[in-house]
This record gives sequence, C-alpha cells and structure tokens, in this order.
Amino acid sequence: MAKKFGGHYSPEGNSDRPEGAPPRSAAPSNSYRNAQPDPIGAGSNLMFVPPAVMVLFSLLDGAMGLALGLLAAGAWTAAAWMLRQGLRAQSAYNARRVARRPALPRKLAASILTGIGAALAAWKAEPGLLIAAVYGSAVLALHMAAFGLDPMVDKGVEGIDEFQQSRVARVVNDAEACLTTMRHAARRAQDRQIDTRVAQFQSIARELFRTVEEDPRDLTAARKYLTVYLQGARDATVKFADIYSRSQDAQARADYLALLDDLEQGFAARNRKMLLEDRSDLTIEIDVLRDRLQREGVHLDLT
Repeated sequence: MAKKFGGHYSPEGNSDRPEGAPPRSAAPSNSYRNAQPDPIGAGSNLMFVPPAVMVLFSLLDGAMGLALGLLAAGAWTAAAWMLRQGLRAQSAYNARRVARRPALPRKLAASILTGIGAALAAWKAEPGLLIAAVYGSAVLALHMAAFGLDPMVDKGVEGIDEFQQSRVARVVNDAEACLTTMRHAARRAQDRQIDTRVAQFQSIARELFRTVEEDPRDLTAARKYLTVYLQGARDATVKFADIYSRSQDAQARADYLALLDDLEQGFAARNRKMLLEDRSDLTIEIDVLRDRLQREGVHLDLT
C-alpha cells in the first residue's frame, strides 16, 4: 500500500527543531477546509485575447475601422476585467454562510460590455444596425451562458439586524484582506511548509469569521482577534518573508512557525468558546419555551 514519505528532512517534517526535541504538533487532516482558491480560471483569462487580436486587425483598416476596433477592444478589455472581479465576488459570496448580494452585478456588466464590443466589431466588418444587434445579442447570451449571473439575493440574513450585519461585514472584509496579504507574503518565502502552515491558519481563522457572521453579537468578543491579532500576524508574516527570502534564517523560520502555532490555538479556542456560549443560549431558549408551554397547559412527552 502506498505511503506518504515523511521524516526529519522531508518538506513536511520538523527539520527546524533541535535533535531530541518533541515533534511539532501535526497539521489537522483537513487543513484546507476553508481555503479560498483564486476563482480566476483559464476561461476568464482567455477573454483578454480577443481585444488584442482586434487591435492587431484594426491597424490597417483606416481611421474609421481603427476607431471602431479600438472601441470594441476597449469594451472587451473592460468586460474581461469586470468578469474577474465578478468571479471573485461570487467566490466570496459562496464561501460565506451569511452574505449579501454584490452591490454591483459585475458578471452581468461584463456580459453587456462583451455584447457591446461584439456589436462594434460586427459594425466594423459590415456596417448595419440589424447585423450589429444580432451579433451583440448572441455574444451577450453566450457570455451569460458560459459564466452565469451574479448572486441576486441575500442569504442567511433573515432575522439579523442590518446595522450589526454591516459592521460584521466591514470587519470580516478587513480580516480577509489581512489573510490575503499573509498568503502573498508567505509565498515570497518559497518554503513549502510555511505555505502549508499559513493556509492551515487561514482555515482556522475563517471558521471564526463564519461564527461571527452567523451571530453578529459575537463581534465584540472576537473583535480583538479579527483586528489586532490578524494585523499583527500579517505584519509578522511580511517581516518574516523579507528576512527569510534574503538569509534563509533557520531561527526566524522556527520562531515564525511557533507564532503560527500560538495563533492557531488562540483562534480555535476563541471559536470553541463562542460556539459553547451560543449553545448555552440555545439551551436557555429551549428551557424558557418549555416553561411557557407548561404554563399554557401543554405537556411535552420527552421520553
């Protein structure tokens, strides 16, 4: 049976710990559970090719042809950029259990811009309003079929105070920005274990994000973790990446891994405590409801 290689000198091993020291705590088996891969795929990247081709084919088409070609290429470039932003917004929406629909439907805007670019390109090849409208509508529909529409409804916000939810959304967005900076800085270190451990910490941190999003009342208890601690983790990661990428300092690496251990334990403990408090609130609600039912003469058979 195949077995994963591991050991003191393996990429996932504990080569930075002294000889005879106890091994570092192992990563959880599903450390990428809350990871958010970049949703930008090959399909959206290919949308930058048509504008480049359009510009090349328009260079020798005279003033009018060049103007229409540049307008079409500009519309397609804006559509490709808007599509990337829409895919990222949809990925963030799907990753959260409580989320509001994007204020600007970027994927729909990308489809419209793509259709406008196709209409301009058709007009350039064969002037005529009907032909441009047909080609533009067809390309718009194909773009929507290929990439879909933006989320159009809020999810998980029923019964949640809108002001409190807005406060939570702002804090979580800032926290996600810290995690993104950490991920980019960790990659500069070019160390596989560092990259894995940062992803593991991000997974645990996002569990805390989701808990706060589901119950905005937890924001007060978690604010220090979502602001001060995450900003400190971000700054420490940037400084570590600067040092380690230049000197490959083993002590700096060991200190940073120890910091990640402490952060993971702290965030996980805070999340567990808030979940236990929520469970206690639920138990109280159930007991109060049972008392009310009994006072109304309704007897529950709990056997």
